[in-house]
Amino acid sequence: MRTSSKGLSSSLLIAALMAGLTLPASAQDTSVNFGDDTSEWANDGECDDPRFAGENMAEELEAADTLKDATDCQTLFDAGKITLAETADEADAAGAVARAEAIADAEIDFGDDSSEWANDGECDDPRFTGAKMATELLPEDALKDATDCKALFDAGDITLADGGGDASLERTSIDDIDFGDDSSQWANDLECDDPRFAGPGMNSALLPEDEKADASDCREAYEDGTIHLVGEGEDEAATPVRSAAATASLEAIARRIDFGDDSGEWANDGECDDPDFFGPGASNLTDGGTRSADASDCRAAFLTGDVSFKTVDQLNVAFDFGDDSSRWANDGECDDPRFAGTGLNKKMLFEDIMSDASDCEAQFNAGSVTIKPVYTPEYALGAPYDSSEIDFGDDTSSYANDGQCDDPRFEGPGVAGTVFESDTRADATDCKSAYETGKAMLIDAE
Repeated sequence: MRTSSKGLSSSLLIAALMAGLTLPASAQDTSVNFGDDTSEWANDGECDDPRFAGENMAEELEAADTLKDATDCQTLFDAGKITLAETADEADAAGAVARAEAIADAEIDFGDDSSEWANDGECDDPRFTGAKMATELLPEDALKDATDCKALFDAGDITLADGGGDASLERTSIDDIDFGDDSSQWANDLECDDPRFAGPGMNSALLPEDEKADASDCREAYEDGTIHLVGEGEDEAATPVRSAAATASLEAIARRIDFGDDSGEWANDGECDDPDFFGPGASNLTDGGTRSADASDCRAAFLTGDVSFKTVDQLNVAFDFGDDSSRWANDGECDDPRFAGTGLNKKMLFEDIMSDASDCEAQFNAGSVTIKPVYTPEYALGAPYDSSEIDFGDDTSSYANDGQCDDPRFEGPGVAGTVFESDTRADATDCKSAYETGKAMLIDAE
């Protein structure tokens, strides 16, 4: 999620935290900084600022909304319907002070802002980890997103990953590689067949004659960070790392898929041979493979994003709404982010995928929600797409021209990980480019 933080100096940060332990409630009440109305949920009649508490607070609070729902929160505060949340107890306060001291003592080289994704509110440096990281991380962004990463680190939203201090993530520039042409018979199949490369984006069966003969596939995979030159970056840091949020989403879905067992003839060969899956990690067996008989390969490929489960139409089976294990189940609103429409809760969480069945099925049957179309890798093969009939709007979004489409009407790898309704038709240049190149598809034409 995009957040912005104004960092205090380490000494001021520690002083502020210590002061917060002893400040009387009456003093707090007379000096409340309510901030502004830049939250997506501003002016909806509920206070979304997590610094407050009371019966008129939004049910789901996020740190990103701190100081960003001024009108709602001040109105409710003045009416006595919400109050400032109680100061943390001594143990929590001590932990906060320790965190501030750790920030003060940390000697981290954040680098510069030369990344393509710098200053977009997400940290793209793969040396870090945390819920506020970008969804897809690439080795070449190490030490190149300083402002975002420092702000999120100082706010406690990200931490250094194990081995994060190692900046040895260099690899050959894409401009220095001769990818050749597309003369291979396996060209444009979404897998790189050039034996000079290695990584999860490669085909498993490589032939010498395909060297420099699969340019489009290999260039795209190299850009995505799913392959590297053989002998270069053989450690795990050479491949992209998914953020905690993206990993949690895939794992939540994987737990509800019956992958079967490993009884198939081609089990444990590094490719998914189950015909219910498709993507660059799936095999091309002429007999279609055997369902539910290659569990280990298919689950591993699913978690890395190399295969996807076929859609309801492709499988010709009933849609699985899941169960009611969400804490928001049976509240009359659909909380499953696989849906879109007016019957949804306003804040969606990855953990609620397939976990609010009764509400979502009821809203679906009533026509208040629809199942989101799913972007598939095959869609990119149809590019370029004609965008003349689409109203992309203008570039008034604060995230315009950052290389990612922020319009919530679109979905795909060219779309930002978190999008806001306020950016509808407000990121024209980015979204038009992503749509025409097949990196985003229009899922809501309204």
